Amino acid sequence: MSCVFVARATPVEPRARLASSRRGTRSLSRPSAAPKVRASYAMAPTVLATAPPVPIMVNDLTGKMGRAVAETVVGRDKSQCFLVPVAFSGSAKPAVDVGGVVVEIKSIREDAGAALEDLKKRYPGMIVVDYTLPAAVNHNAELYVKHNTPFVMGTTGGDRTKLLTDVTAAKLAAVIAPQMGKQVVAFQAAMKLMAENFPGAFKGYTLEVTESHQTSKVDTSGTAKAIVQSFNDLGCGFDIKDVTLVRDVPTQLEKMNVPEEFLLGHAYHTYKLKSPDNTVFFEFQHNVCGRSIYAEGTVDAALFLSAKVTGGGETVYDMIDVLKEGGMVTN
Repeated sequence: MSCVFVARATPVEPRARLASSRRGTRSLSRPSAAPKVRASYAMAPTVLATAPPVPIMVNDLTGKMGRAVAETVVGRDKSQCFLVPVAFSGSAKPAVDVGGVVVEIKSIREDAGAALEDLKKRYPGMIVVDYTLPAAVNHNAELYVKHNTPFVMGTTGGDRTKLLTDVTAAKLAAVIAPQMGKQVVAFQAAMKLMAENFPGAFKGYTLEVTESHQTSKVDTSGTAKAIVQSFNDLGCGFDIKDVTLVRDVPTQLEKMNVPEEFLLGHAYHTYKLKSPDNTVFFEFQHNVCGRSIYAEGTVDAALFLSAKVTGGGETVYDMIDVLKEGGMVTN
């Protein structure tokens, strides 16, 4: 018996935009130090269609992921959202044209608080998207908390427990997630749910895990770690150190079949299960090329968050919340 599940996301984007992803490494579970207090209402499907367009500020859109998100915002229906023509970066830089929107790049170190307050007045209901640097995660979050600015944190790294605790304590609405690809998150959630409901279902099975990423990514991805944990809960007993990391171009091209134009930005994961007597095989695979899946998910998270803020939601959400409450705006 052979069972194969394959998911591919292959957007068309110039090679110049390809680079390593900034996804994080935490699992789907949240640290106990930051309990969540969920809003009591459900987002109506018509909210995003009837509400005013959401102003979205993208920090830092001079980076590869930030740029992809900014372009996605500009590409959305104008009734949904629009790109705020100002962004923060580590230092002031020349203005950037994003699909006809000229964005001023300000230094986050130079009176960013005053600039943020001014932008909130000019663009009521503004949602901030953060794709800066791991070292800036907590500092940036403190800025958003201090100025009561709802935000989507796509940047990984930093002290995640402190991040969640600080934002929850401030009762500020935010979406914080290391993995913004909606379909990948849905797959992770499905695996976690299966493990919770059918523990030990694959007891005795042998697991093999192979993942291919751009050469600049040296560690095992957080997504693979989360999926492996689910398989272990199902009885596999796999050591995460045994994941086969494919980072060399010849193998990626010849054996993994990664398109050449996406060598600098892809995520190919394969999980193979084999029964003790070698008569039953399962294979789970998800292949992602480019950044579109993450950018689209990030914008959907921003629109979701805007609806929550409008409805009085004051808590920390993740991409599971976005998926559960109708936040998958795009296909």
